[in-house]
Amino acid sequence: MCGRSCAALRARLAEAGFAGSALPDSPLGLASKTVRVVPYRSEWRELFDEENARLKAVFEQAGIEARIEHTGSTAIPGVPAKPILDILIGYPDADNRRRAVDALKAAGYEYRGESGIPGRDFFRRGDPRSYHVHLCQLGGPFWVEHQRFRDYLLTHTNVAREYGDLKLRLAEEFPFDRESYINGKAEFVHHVLRMAEAEEQEK
Repeated sequence: MCGRSCAALRARLAEAGFAGSALPDSPLGLASKTVRVVPYRSEWRELFDEENARLKAVFEQAGIEARIEHTGSTAIPGVPAKPILDILIGYPDADNRRRAVDALKAAGYEYRGESGIPGRDFFRRGDPRSYHVHLCQLGGPFWVEHQRFRDYLLTHTNVAREYGDLKLRLAEEFPFDRESYINGKAEFVHHVLRMAEAEEQEK
């Protein structure tokens, strides 16, 4: 049941011009220019598995070499997240990158270029947006940092809990300011990456 929280969110979205946005009882869907963080949902893993299988079939049919992984907060059980699945796809060389871009567009994804992050091709799908794909060099900086951050939170539940609490606070403070929400997480993310790298070097 949605109750008062959904009614309040509907009103705020309508005032901001997003009356058709997905609500918290939907597993995926977030209107552009809004920030909404919801409790972890087990459906996210199932939805990733389904999309992973779909994309693997597309890539195999096109003869594309790529590695597909679930990334972002929806990949970490128990951590609140924006209701958007983040998918990390790594390619081994420029030819596979070029063909992967074409294949993703044919699979229904909107290509958004680098979107401010050199070396990363960004795609999204859904209205409201529900799937984000980050296409990057396999083993490159973007790939390594996303895996490192995810894996550290998966094995350090206390840090994952702190991250979830931070996201909830920032989402409440900046419901219509995505840039401030992202900037508010930056110091924490960098700190986690430093701890993860130090832990790797000790092994």
